[in-house]
Amino acid sequence: MSAAAAAAAASAANVAVIGGGISGAVCASLLAARGVAVTLFDSGRGAGGRMAQRREVMEDGTELRFDHGAPYFTVSNDEVARVVSGWEARGLVAEWKAMFACFDREAGKFTDFEKEGTIKKYVGVPGMNSICKSLCLEDGVVAKFGVTIGRMDWIQDRSSWLLASLDGRDLGHFDYVVATDKNIASPRFSGLTGRPPPLDLSLLPQLSMMIQDIPVRPCFALMLAFSEPLTKVPVQGFSFNNSDYLSWAFCDSSKPGRAHVPLNSQSWVLHSTAEYASKVINNIGPRKPSADALAKVAEELLKEFQATGLNIPQPIFMKAHRWGSAFPAIAISGDDKCVWDKSMKLAICGDFCTSPSVEGAVLSGMRGASKILWLVNSHYYLELEMLKAIVSLHIMVPHLQQKQESIYMRQITFEDKFAGFGASQAITDAQLGSSPGLHVA
Repeated sequence: MSAAAAAAAASAANVAVIGGGISGAVCASLLAARGVAVTLFDSGRGAGGRMAQRREVMEDGTELRFDHGAPYFTVSNDEVARVVSGWEARGLVAEWKAMFACFDREAGKFTDFEKEGTIKKYVGVPGMNSICKSLCLEDGVVAKFGVTIGRMDWIQDRSSWLLASLDGRDLGHFDYVVATDKNIASPRFSGLTGRPPPLDLSLLPQLSMMIQDIPVRPCFALMLAFSEPLTKVPVQGFSFNNSDYLSWAFCDSSKPGRAHVPLNSQSWVLHSTAEYASKVINNIGPRKPSADALAKVAEELLKEFQATGLNIPQPIFMKAHRWGSAFPAIAISGDDKCVWDKSMKLAICGDFCTSPSVEGAVLSGMRGASKILWLVNSHYYLELEMLKAIVSLHIMVPHLQQKQESIYMRQITFEDKFAGFGASQAITDAQLGSSPGLHVA
């Protein structure tokens, strides 16, 4: 199919993307770049998901920012590497040339120092959420934040989805839906909201066992600011061995592009163990924790950090955040990289489909876009061939003739706009579904 014909087909499609994390943002961006009308919904205040950046203000008015979710990401897949290279050229990401090690809690010393440059680490600039924010602002993407999807109804006679918000607002009809929230059909949604999950799995019995209750690993993040550097810590990031409380520590202020860090201060982000987080959540319940509960978590994690013997002083700022279900414990879709139901025109994407990493989420979002674009183009091609056959038989039924003229006009309209389109994209045609290997019934 020519670029103009593909553009005409895409322009007739209307896609809802649920979730503004990296998987949803990548998928929305790729679809919009091919002319698809995309509306992205996210329950948060902005894009990022687990790549969000937290803004805090101290009592004296000093502003602090923390990458309290994913601290960085690595790339091993060639497709993702090409996309990340494009982001790097645009100034959205940069390499974090950090030294990492492991700290043995029982021995009280650092071990397994990583050689610099062994694994290239990327961070968003000036925050981890910069990538998602930029992708959600691209032409063709309409992003609506502060909107939680409450219902997804399949309208059979229209072959489309009708979405409604948690508070009952009608969000419109969509030809395709991309869901990147692992709780879209999970009982965890009910535990958090008191309402049934948005997606009724009786519509998708073949997928119910796969997506109903994806295991997760909870985590608490502790954001800390110190008035001076931690001189006894010789690395910018380290994991913990033999700690019941802490799994990782990262010097957030050592990342490139963090101009907001106050002079001579340091900011750190600590991640708890999943076992500690599970124990706390079991005690306080699945709903949003109270300020008192988070303050107690902060005190316990700081105490463990100070017990390392690394001369950790009292911080000038301290706050905990709960990630209740952000980190998947399994991957559910195997080589497909996303869950795809062609008949219902539904793609489910995220790191829980591939691997629990930023790279896995990016790859899954790319695959979701390829599935939709392939189906959009297939439907258009079949419709066009049918109309050509009718014309050749001189069966000029009025409404079909009008439809044919409309399709040809769309081709003409988009001819100039999409001339040379494929050469300018950061993703190849093979990645976007022209390869037979990506065509899944």
